[in-house]
Amino acid sequence: MDPQAIFDNYRRVVTQHYFDMAGRVGRPEFWYFMLANFACYIIAAILQRITFLPLAGLYGLAMLLPVAGMGARRLQDTGKDGKLVWIFVFAGFIYWVLALMTMLSFFAVGLLSFLFFGPLMGLITLVFLLVFLAMIYFWCQPGDPNANAYGPPPPVFDASRRVSPAP
Repeated sequence: MDPQAIFDNYRRVVTQHYFDMAGRVGRPEFWYFMLANFACYIIAAILQRITFLPLAGLYGLAMLLPVAGMGARRLQDTGKDGKLVWIFVFAGFIYWVLALMTMLSFFAVGLLSFLFFGPLMGLITLVFLLVFLAMIYFWCQPGDPNANAYGPPPPVFDASRRVSPAP
């Protein structure tokens, strides 16, 4: 496994397929993208703790559309409609905006902000978690080995090579 190949895949998806919902993507390419995305999120969260800026929330909002695009293409690989990912986008957008508002209001009014946003944030977090778990279930399903309504089978992603599987 070549970490550079994994981050090249991540960079390629973010720069060339930011919210591309056309076609299909295989499990390895998808999950390696998610691994790199999670690593970058952890870095943003660590920097947030150091700088006290809402970097993790901003990163989550910025990466919502690339993750949704990859998720839609992954769903289409399994034969399901990629439009199901809009539930994830909507729940994720509300979650990240509310998280940013909670953090910014904490700087304005202190712990009093958690009395207002706390219960709402807990409910939105639960809904987002349930939607995310359902999406993970669908994303883990094997793809159609043959062409389906969304296109031919995706090329196989090999994390040991730096050559990207798709243009």
